[in-house]
Amino acid sequence: MDEDQPWGRTLLSSRPADGGGGSAGGENDPSEHAGRQLPFYHLPVLLQEVVDLLQPAPGKLVFDGTLGGGGHSEALLQHGARVVAMDQDEEALAHASARLKGYADQFCALRGNFRHFPQIVEEAGISGFDGMLVDIGVSSHQLDDGARGFSFNKEAPLDMRMDTDADQTAADLVNTAAEEELVRILFEYGEEPQARRIARAIVKARASRLITTTTQLAEIVAAASPKRGKRHPATLTFQALRIAVNDELAALRDFLAAAPRWLKPGGRLAVITFHSLEDRIVKQTLAHLSAPELDRPEWPAPRPNPDCVLKLITRKPVEASEHEIDLNPRARSARLRVAERLPS
Repeated sequence: MDEDQPWGRTLLSSRPADGGGGSAGGENDPSEHAGRQLPFYHLPVLLQEVVDLLQPAPGKLVFDGTLGGGGHSEALLQHGARVVAMDQDEEALAHASARLKGYADQFCALRGNFRHFPQIVEEAGISGFDGMLVDIGVSSHQLDDGARGFSFNKEAPLDMRMDTDADQTAADLVNTAAEEELVRILFEYGEEPQARRIARAIVKARASRLITTTTQLAEIVAAASPKRGKRHPATLTFQALRIAVNDELAALRDFLAAAPRWLKPGGRLAVITFHSLEDRIVKQTLAHLSAPELDRPEWPAPRPNPDCVLKLITRKPVEASEHEIDLNPRARSARLRVAERLPS
């Protein structure tokens, strides 16, 4: 480890600006950012499970690619590990860095999207990790801060950017994308069965007036696809647009492609997902990277897998306990998968 590493500092300049990466949460704690006071809270999901599986300890260096409110990082630090954390949300970085200022000699925060972590941590003088964690998706703070435009329940500009410096907002997307592109986004990222009907309604509505607010879009979707069951009819549309605006699935694939090379032998990779699209990517990627052999029908016999660098620690995803779900209902959909780097 380079002695000149910036432990205890938050670096805000070293990151390419584009989408992907957040974390889920819930604990009240005021955080001041850009002159306004906001409640910033974070109940980190599957906290004990993450600690048990990543096994933080003195002498270990752990990467937290979705710092959020700092809950996971704090638990890792409490067990003696050093933590290099990253988040693309400047507000989250400001809050978490203040929260964790007591760990100055163990903690370093960097601004950036976790998909770009190799170049960012390399610039900070880091060459490998004993553990790596990402908690995929939008944070509770981002959802509940109406100004961010993630929720259809709050009147706000239709934004949805996790990185507020990124160029494209959800409003840009719904007002400029071709109808077929909107259909693809809603179906692929939201698995919305009424994708074509909703896309058609969006295109019709924007022809007479630009769609600029969350409630305006929610009303258009609700009129095109009436409510069925308890779920709001705009739920899947908002999910799909958020994923598209932040390029979340591609960011996850980029991270998973790079992460194994940064794990030290015996180091562990932990990924928390919140919906089936993300979990499917993680499951399939870890299965491939942990398969000693590959087999195809046209081959006479299985062949060694040149990409086999991991072994699975969790054969099935770890889920939240009923007690945790009672405390934090958003933990219900969380899935944790963990793999370990094989010896070189």
